[in-house]
Amino acid sequence: MPEIEVVQGDITTARVDAIVNAANNDLTNGSGVNGAIHQAAGPELPIALRAFTGCMTGDAVLTPGFQLACKFVIHTVGPIWHGGSLGEEALLRRCYQSSLELARQNNAESIAFPAISTGIYGYPLTLAVPIAVSSVKKHADIALVKFYAFDSRTFELYRKELAA
Repeated sequence: MPEIEVVQGDITTARVDAIVNAANNDLTNGSGVNGAIHQAAGPELPIALRAFTGCMTGDAVLTPGFQLACKFVIHTVGPIWHGGSLGEEALLRRCYQSSLELARQNNAESIAFPAISTGIYGYPLTLAVPIAVSSVKKHADIALVKFYAFDSRTFELYRKELAA
């Protein structure tokens, strides 16, 4: 099992091999984590993303990190929350699995995840955090995983889940 940490801060500053972007299906610049990663990575990122014809929910694609401290950005599309009856849990688990698989295929030894789908996609943090942690514990074949929390509430939820 990997070493797992939780960090309260800006994922764009993470010193890991790969950071995960909570992307949209079109792989275009957006708000929240996605917007921050696009801004920090620089103008090469949207150019590189044009090579893809989008990304299905639960899947992931990889680009270089460009101006970020990481080698790679793994772009995964989380589910929009519709109350939990449309397979959102399975899709969110798939985001973590797909991202970890791309990291492994590209020899990444460390990865940083945001709280996928918990921003404008509306996935409740109290449901998303246990899914994130259990998915990483089950599927991570990587030395170091960092969960990046934007605020203290998210940080505490991850901390408690990791201690359980």
